[in-house]
Amino acid sequence: MLKIKVNDKVKIIKGKDRGKLGKVLRINNEDGKVFVEGANIINKHIRQKDQSKPGGIVKKEGPIGIANVRVVCPNCGKPARMGFDISGAGQKSRVCKKCNQQI
Repeated sequence: MLKIKVNDKVKIIKGKDRGKLGKVLRINNEDGKVFVEGANIINKHIRQKDQSKPGGIVKKEGPIGIANVRVVCPNCGKPARMGFDISGAGQKSRVCKKCNQQI
């Protein structure tokens, strides 16, 4: 189970976009990278496929190291570390390390 999931609200703690908040769009587990909405914008050059799909330069989100982001806890509203808690029924859930509330 990963500590960061798609659609989590995260805060970037390192890099050129430090301090920005955004939603996780996707996660690349092999490289340990996340794509955050509105952060690390890169220019992608697209080749023209046919007359209906023109080419050009497209701005899109680039990858950010998973260690450079922190999940913003919906309960306390602060970027915090995540932990795990196993319930009596054997369910594993994420827990905020600051407020000890389940996420």
